[in-house]
Amino acid sequence: MSEWIATVAVNALAEGEHILVDVDGTDVALFNLQGEFVAVEDVCSHDGGELASGQVDGDEIICPRHGARFCLKTGQVKSAPAYEDIACFPVKIQDGVLFIRDARWDV
Repeated sequence: MSEWIATVAVNALAEGEHILVDVDGTDVALFNLQGEFVAVEDVCSHDGGELASGQVDGDEIICPRHGARFCLKTGQVKSAPAYEDIACFPVKIQDGVLFIRDARWDV
């Protein structure tokens, strides 16, 4: 089973902000959506470009390169030119710190 990785203190990430963190060699964008913390792989499934600098619209992110939209809570693709979902990562709060893990390879 993958390990939980400590990222930042909960109060270090204000509403509407995001940070990039490394989780077992994967670039992950961690967002504060109105007090709910969500994490997605920082890669657009359309062309492999980064996503984190894209505009956030509610619980969706718009790819800054070609405009594909993804749900930040589920990773589900919402509009072309992307047709594949992006990876989401579980987030937990423990002792005031945000933890993320990459559970994709857990058996």
